[in-house]
Amino acid sequence: MTETIADEELRARLHFWRAKGIGPGSVRRVVEHFGSAAAALTVSDHALLEAGLKKEGIDAWRNLTPDAATPDWQWLQASPQHHILVPEDPHYPALLKRIRTAPPVLFVLGDPTLLNDPQIAMVGSRNPTQGGKENARAFAAHFATNGLTVTSGLAVGIDAYSHEAALEGGGNTIAVVANGLDIIYPLRNRKLAERIAAQGCIVSEFPIGTVAHPQHFPRRNRIISGMSFGVLVVEAALQSGTLVTARHAMEQGREVFAIPGSIHNPLARGCHHLIRQGAKLVETATDILEEIAPQLNVWLQQDKSPQQAALPLASNLSETDEPLDPEYALVLAALGYEALPIDQIILNTGLTAEAVSSILLMLELQGLVAACGGGHYMRLGPGNGN
Repeated sequence: MTETIADEELRARLHFWRAKGIGPGSVRRVVEHFGSAAAALTVSDHALLEAGLKKEGIDAWRNLTPDAATPDWQWLQASPQHHILVPEDPHYPALLKRIRTAPPVLFVLGDPTLLNDPQIAMVGSRNPTQGGKENARAFAAHFATNGLTVTSGLAVGIDAYSHEAALEGGGNTIAVVANGLDIIYPLRNRKLAERIAAQGCIVSEFPIGTVAHPQHFPRRNRIISGMSFGVLVVEAALQSGTLVTARHAMEQGREVFAIPGSIHNPLARGCHHLIRQGAKLVETATDILEEIAPQLNVWLQQDKSPQQAALPLASNLSETDEPLDPEYALVLAALGYEALPIDQIILNTGLTAEAVSSILLMLELQGLVAACGGGHYMRLGPGNGN
């Protein structure tokens, strides 16, 4: 539900949003010019033109039936898991609100509070190689373990592997789709969509009943990048739609990361192209977490929810801040101030390799541990963490 504006105003915005030719800018101009969308329902075409709307959009809006937005309203009322957000809503994603083409309406299925959690977008090929699948799962699992919400597009391939790994890692994931939320697309991801709706949320700017269409995906992609601090391209061909998401990210001032691959792999060429265009080459999840940590820290200081404030980042914590979790303390105690191989750390602690890897990554972000290359780690002394 939305409680930030009156029902009449929400209905008016939904009505405007259903008119072809009326985009985010048009709705924003209507609200700013007339004080509300509801107030604009009775004004003349001339007044709408003065507000900045185009004749084509006004004509399309005039031709809508009075009950055009009824499906949206009925969907909203059908379940407590159904939400429609407008920019005034506290759950509307703050980062997305800053982009020029921020949607005036967001339909959300699931938990809308996740929309303002720190997010990293993961995108890539619909037909990835085995290596691409493994990379997507490994990176997403690390992000989820370290408190980042994984955002993607619910497509088959890299998107699906990223969502699944985030859920399996006990983290959060958000799917942004190019259709109305009463429709599952693609159908083969129905079970995954149900899991995401139950444990995370699914987001769309498209009204109820809208079917997926090729021209909708670039619009969807700007939301994926717009909600995130950075976009990781796992694997992509040169002509991949994935590169559209990367372009949106660059235009929005977001970080773009790309995983390199073999020069003989056609699905690595898109990543190589992005790297030549300025994307950051990454080999591990740590590369990304370290890169975005300063931005995340600034953001957390500006807007700290309980979930957000709990995210451990390099400059937020020091060795003397708070007692470490027992397993974290165990790993830290097993390290000296000289490089130690990870296999030795596993032997010294008795923990699983997966647990040690995850804890080392977290300790590295906290500035307590440094990766020395070749699978070696060392403890950092006071004052040497950053």
